[in-house]
Amino acid sequence: MSDNQSIQQPAILIADDDTTFIRTLAASLRKRRLNPITANTVSKAAILQQQYKPAWAVVDLKMGSESGLKLIQLLRDFNSKIEIIVLTGYASIATTVSAMRLGAKDYLCKPVDTQQILTALGITPPLPEKRQWPEIPETRMPIYQLEWEYLQQVLLEHQGNISAAARSLGMHRRTLQRKLNKRSGSR
Repeated sequence: MSDNQSIQQPAILIADDDTTFIRTLAASLRKRRLNPITANTVSKAAILQQQYKPAWAVVDLKMGSESGLKLIQLLRDFNSKIEIIVLTGYASIATTVSAMRLGAKDYLCKPVDTQQILTALGITPPLPEKRQWPEIPETRMPIYQLEWEYLQQVLLEHQGNISAAARSLGMHRRTLQRKLNKRSGSR
């Protein structure tokens, strides 16, 4: 299936002239069960905006000879609620201010990873479908194992002092020693 075929809403528009970057980012977003649509020019991105009405956009500041700032304005004119982040390899205060004034939510410098983009956009990807674990049959712990574990707990509460633990349990010290010498899995 192509990036732009039968995408469910909401979509994420990725506008960048680096085809390797957009292909990699789109694949990463799909793995997170999100719906990327991609464009390598401002005009293609504007067409996709009208067709898919994405909720988010990742816009490269410089796409060939075109400016991503122009695209931010086009996207905002079409949908004032779209969340936009700008990516660039050459950060400057002037372009950052311009992008923010036009309505970009954030400004990230390349290289950038998928999680940084999702965080900047405020997107929490859907959780993978619930995994079906095999049912574990309910088995009860044998009484001798319960007893042994309880005795270990009482002994621990008395810092390993067998006499004090035996007094606490109301039993003779030798009886407690004999019970503790038995292993949890044996009788």
